[in-house]
Amino acid sequence: MIKKKFYVTTPIYYPNDIPHVGHAYTTIVADVLARWNRLKGNDVFFLTGTDDHGKKIAETAKDKGKKPKEFVDGLIPVFKENWKSLNIDYDKFIRTTDKDHEKVVQEMLQKSFDNGDIYKGNYEGLYCVGCEAYYTEKDLEDGRCPIHKKPVELIKEESYFFKLSKYQDKLLKLYGKNPNFILPKSKKNEIVNRVKEGLRDLSISRTSFDWGVPLPFDKKHVCYVWFDALFNYYSGGKKYWPANVHLIGKDILWFHSVYWPAFLMSVGLDLPKTVFAHGWWTFDKEKISKSRGKVLSVKELISIAGVDSARYFLCRATPFGDDGDFSEKALIERHNNELANKLGNLVSRVSGLIEKFGIEKTPNKFIKKLNEKKIEKLFENYEFDKVLNEIFAFIDDCNEYVQSKKIWETKDKKALYELKESILKIAELLQAFIPESAEKITKQFSAKNIKKGEILFKKIEIDEKINKNEKPEGIMTMSEVTFGDWEKLDLRVAQIKKVEDIEGADKLYKVELDVGKEIGKRIICAGLKEYYSKEDLKGKKIIYFSNLAPRKMRGIESQGMLLAASTEGHKKVVLIAPEKDIELGSRVG
Repeated sequence: MIKKKFYVTTPIYYPNDIPHVGHAYTTIVADVLARWNRLKGNDVFFLTGTDDHGKKIAETAKDKGKKPKEFVDGLIPVFKENWKSLNIDYDKFIRTTDKDHEKVVQEMLQKSFDNGDIYKGNYEGLYCVGCEAYYTEKDLEDGRCPIHKKPVELIKEESYFFKLSKYQDKLLKLYGKNPNFILPKSKKNEIVNRVKEGLRDLSISRTSFDWGVPLPFDKKHVCYVWFDALFNYYSGGKKYWPANVHLIGKDILWFHSVYWPAFLMSVGLDLPKTVFAHGWWTFDKEKISKSRGKVLSVKELISIAGVDSARYFLCRATPFGDDGDFSEKALIERHNNELANKLGNLVSRVSGLIEKFGIEKTPNKFIKKLNEKKIEKLFENYEFDKVLNEIFAFIDDCNEYVQSKKIWETKDKKALYELKESILKIAELLQAFIPESAEKITKQFSAKNIKKGEILFKKIEIDEKINKNEKPEGIMTMSEVTFGDWEKLDLRVAQIKKVEDIEGADKLYKVELDVGKEIGKRIICAGLKEYYSKEDLKGKKIIYFSNLAPRKMRGIESQGMLLAASTEGHKKVVLIAPEKDIELGSRVG
């Protein structure tokens, strides 16, 4: 059987600085698509790399006291190390200084020139070095580049031009005939309307600097960055051309959806199937950018909660195509609530029960709850957040199945077999997103003797101050607990035996609980000072969350939480109390 080809690319990044979360986002999604297509048995090629040429690189190198090639050579290992640290499994890392790429660019220039699409002239325009692009007056914001917010330069020089205007009608026909050429569809109308307004011929060469590919028909000129850069997709993956999808940031959509197809039409090459322009990750609603002081490096991203949690968050937190505002707190909350509480808890609980009771082979009817066809369709539509939503809905189903079957009491080996097979399927589906963790799960549940292993995702504390609008520490709000979470929680009747102040804490008490013979005494920190005196609390029966991971508060290990009700804004908090005659340690629910 001939394998179906799948070719995915990232932009080639400027190597004048270390990669940040914006670079990571595009590259992780490309990796997810590549891994998913390999899983489906397709013949996959994943291309990434760097754009080594251009005025910006030449100027930065000069500032560093280095020649351009020496400067970029020193930066490439940093990119490769960063992609390795994120488990990016690319097939080729291309550089525009690669000799085979430069040869292709010169061949394409000559072909376009011979076809009458390149001519010599003089150019005058407003140029942004950061974008490597020209702007009209109406594009600018107070005379500044709309992306970098810096003044543009007025450049006058002899140049060769590409007849972009010649391709206006052909481009409009392309957009109409192929509705998926520009995705998401919300970006398409913007491009169509701009092209309808008319296209100016494009300057594609420079004489003011020499860091670039020389034109084959005039060695005094070097090729301007876009003709050079865009052909990397062809030179780097000739065998797989045309690409199935170019993944790019929305700021370079114009170049990929207008210049690139026009260049390809000029030289007679097939067009890529899709150009997908995703949104920006922002801090405080501003694009992540070194020039604007908004940067999160790959190393910093990974340090928050690990590689898989970073990959998961970026794919899960916002629909692909939309903007997202990055938050360390949001990443940790997804790590704790979804990866640790849901997936990690399922793996730990089921492996422990299998180690204790064993399994018995049976048809896995439970797996029917998982809609794989829907997941495949969502993947085809680049709806990665919804893919993960489907997978985690099935994880919730699995957790609920453990609870409803009460396997710890019934010792149901057939149910454990169904869960084992379901967890292996979950690991398979998550392999594209969280490869390291998925591999651990697969290895654990494929073993002849399944045993409870190390914690897959360790919970992370969010170190932050509590303001008056936030819930008190040590109290869990109902809105935080999903239906699936409730079934995983072990709620017990407990009695408050001792209440003490905590030095330096104006909201917290140290509370000693009696949770009956099975569990015994427990210490928790509870934010009840504003609502109860120590005397009011002593002797009260409460509902206690007994199986939550302990966390440090004011140097004290708090071993769980208590259950309370509160009014909006937490102006009033009331403990949920059971009947007085119920036995301590009794289960609730």
